[in-house]
Amino acid sequence: METYILSIDIGTSSSRAILFKCDGSVHSVAGKEIPLYYPKDGWVEQNPQELVDNTVWAVQKVISQSGISPSKIAGVGITNQRETTIIWDKKTGEPIYNAIVWQDRRTLEYCESLKRNGCENIIRSKTGLLIDPYFSATKIKWILDNVEGARARAENGELLFGTVDSYILWYLTCGYVHATDASNASRTMLYNIIGQNWDENLLELFDIPCLMLPDVYSNIYDYGRINLDIMGSGLAIGGMAGDQQAALIGQGCFRQGMAKATYGTGCFSMVNMGNEMLVSEHRMLTTIGYKVGGNVTYALEGSIFNAGTAIQFLRDNFGFFENAKETQEMALSVSDNGGVYFVPAFTGIGAPHWRSEAKGLIYGLSRDTRKEHIVRAALEAQAYQTRDLITAMEHDLGHDINYMRIDGGMVANEFMCQFLADILGVRVEVPVVLESTAWGAACLAGVSAGVFENLEDSANMWKSTKSYDYKLRKDVVDKNYLKWKDAVHKSY
Repeated sequence: METYILSIDIGTSSSRAILFKCDGSVHSVAGKEIPLYYPKDGWVEQNPQELVDNTVWAVQKVISQSGISPSKIAGVGITNQRETTIIWDKKTGEPIYNAIVWQDRRTLEYCESLKRNGCENIIRSKTGLLIDPYFSATKIKWILDNVEGARARAENGELLFGTVDSYILWYLTCGYVHATDASNASRTMLYNIIGQNWDENLLELFDIPCLMLPDVYSNIYDYGRINLDIMGSGLAIGGMAGDQQAALIGQGCFRQGMAKATYGTGCFSMVNMGNEMLVSEHRMLTTIGYKVGGNVTYALEGSIFNAGTAIQFLRDNFGFFENAKETQEMALSVSDNGGVYFVPAFTGIGAPHWRSEAKGLIYGLSRDTRKEHIVRAALEAQAYQTRDLITAMEHDLGHDINYMRIDGGMVANEFMCQFLADILGVRVEVPVVLESTAWGAACLAGVSAGVFENLEDSANMWKSTKSYDYKLRKDVVDKNYLKWKDAVHKSY
């Protein structure tokens, strides 16, 4: 009897349920978009109930349309947008405020005050993170400080905090399990990634009651069963991971030095660092890549806040095209970018610059500029942003990164992939299973259920569908990259 694994993927733009065969091939997919709300400039929110409703709908839909009996599903894995913060009533599950999304910048002033007070070094040494509104801690504090009665309720043990994985898990288990995994915990700016615990000093710094926090477990763990009212079958949830760590797993990057990049709403590059934590000297993030049992594997990460959003911007705001698929032909219709550089700093610039005040710009316009040049520049920006990250990572690691495994929606664009290989000067590989994030969560659940002996066993399923070798001369690449860096500096 063929066995399947169900992956629940709650991203920034959609909630999806994907039913995988054990070789990594997709049997069935169902999903719904998740609206984003922008109540003020720099504020980004989601409705927690919509996150739950869309996720439950996707799970029920994928089962019904697949024709597969739940008895054939070995287990369930969950992966999620990280850092997004939700606080809810412990008894009713009612959120006390909208989910504050990872892109939100409302706590920028508070973060700057922490830096001025000399807090960054202690936070970096414990969490591997830089002080930024990106992470959960300042979002939690903002809700407690700005929602009437919230702080008193939290101190009385009436409220729970969780990132999206924790909130969805709580609902799927009918409030029975309040937990998260080590990879998501490591993105809160409250979790000591050396001691593997919620850090008392950081909780005191941010004035956050420990009673609110979920239990933290390994990525492969018995997280409980989905409530029978949701599925009619109490499937075991055997694995959870933040989306970028799940993609690292799904790409089979289990050897030290292996690297992946995911191109979705943002772009996130990760390199497996092994079991030794290294604090970056070049403004990269150190995070937990994955934890199995008591063994922790660390990863060096570079976060780009806006990747696919650059293409959405040109479609929705300027009407340059109707479908993102058109951008490849548009980019190839011109011989170069016409001197145009697009810096998509819509919510500031992430690694390695970390300039929250940066603004997006299209630089180098001339009378001859056509929309095709701007579209090409938006695609090229993904490669230039990635080179910013990889250069910093190589300095930290002390060695070159020789190839990159990539995934995410944008890798369907062959122009972008080839330009990425050219700018990085390395081979770029695209996997057969493009759903690397969801597959990574499925691998965790598969190990838990005994489908795979271990994570390395699941990596045997990884195969490349296409690879790109660099073609541009290094002197041409370096000249264009200097122009990109100049454009970035003009954005702040």
